[in-house]
Amino acid sequence: MSRYALIVAGGKGARMQSELPKQFMLLLDIPVLMHTIERFALADGQIEVILVLPKDQISFWKGLCTQLDFDIEHAIVEGGSSRYESVQNGLASCPSEGVVAIHDGVRPLVSIELIQKCILAAEKHGSALPVLPVTQSLRKVTEKGSKSMNRDGVMEVQTPQCFDLSLLKPCYDKSFDSTFTDDATVFEGSGHTVHLVEGESTNIKITTPADLKIAEAILGLSS
Repeated sequence: MSRYALIVAGGKGARMQSELPKQFMLLLDIPVLMHTIERFALADGQIEVILVLPKDQISFWKGLCTQLDFDIEHAIVEGGSSRYESVQNGLASCPSEGVVAIHDGVRPLVSIELIQKCILAAEKHGSALPVLPVTQSLRKVTEKGSKSMNRDGVMEVQTPQCFDLSLLKPCYDKSFDSTFTDDATVFEGSGHTVHLVEGESTNIKITTPADLKIAEAILGLSS
């Protein structure tokens, strides 16, 4: 089956306390987004990478690629006003057959092994969702106060979320619904079942300056 990596990067720098969007921040002297794209290129030399960016970030990204001699081949698609619309735009550039791995552009530490595992699972089961058991204590806040929650069976969801394109593309023909919190919920909304695979504790999402430091430490340990 043909394989596609749909990397969605529409973040701002608000929680980073920076005007520079987090996907362009340097992680060991290389922009976060370049690390992310490289992981998919290393996982499968034949995978077609599609990068979804806000319109006002595309020229900046192209300039970075030229400046840093970043030559991993990838297509660029203009994002929408929401993540849902951005994924719709990205999927529109994919054919109706094959497997697509939809990934957060600011998860640069995803391992080659996890990418390959998720893609193979999606080819076999139609979908693959990497998850990890929640280990922290949880509390649910209500109008009457708060109460502890049983975390047994509760999972933290990661990306890449992988799907058979012939199953996923029709799911995104629908209008957005508030129950759509990620690609898996869109998939489930059309009656499909999501296949779970074990994620990775190091597959963190870069959203704060502390996350960037943690990512640097993890890369330093693995080098």
